[in-house]
Amino acid sequence: MDDLELQKLKGRNRIRAAEAAAVPALIDILLDSNSGDKRISEMVLLALDQLCQCAEGRSELLKHGAGLAVVSKKIFRVSPVASERAVRIVHSVAKFSGNGSVVAEMLQIGVVGKLCFVLQVDCGSRMKERAMEILKMHARVWNNSSCIPRTLISSYPS
Repeated sequence: MDDLELQKLKGRNRIRAAEAAAVPALIDILLDSNSGDKRISEMVLLALDQLCQCAEGRSELLKHGAGLAVVSKKIFRVSPVASERAVRIVHSVAKFSGNGSVVAEMLQIGVVGKLCFVLQVDCGSRMKERAMEILKMHARVWNNSSCIPRTLISSYPS
């Protein structure tokens, strides 16, 4: 099996898992886990990250009322690994599924504030790059948010 066939198989498996209700089940596990379940949270975020690499997975995450909120809540609350995965999930959603209502929800539930915080703390450079990319991507919509650095907003024409 060559690399292309392996990638296609991975993609089909992600779609099948999303269609089999894996995403809501994983979100429910995150909702039920407490701060002592570090390893469980890390594994669930890893699985959600993989599933959010396909449109079906992102769609299922967004359909769940607490999906985006619980993922963003795990940033800086569990471990560096969990934070990295949560930011990757938010990045996938913002980049590929970031319509008006999703972007508004991200501001409302505090995702934008978390991303701004990522820029201020000592964490991995890739995580900071993803946070910056998300903030730049949607700066026009979030321009009235007090947490968005003025330098990001000023880089976009009004």
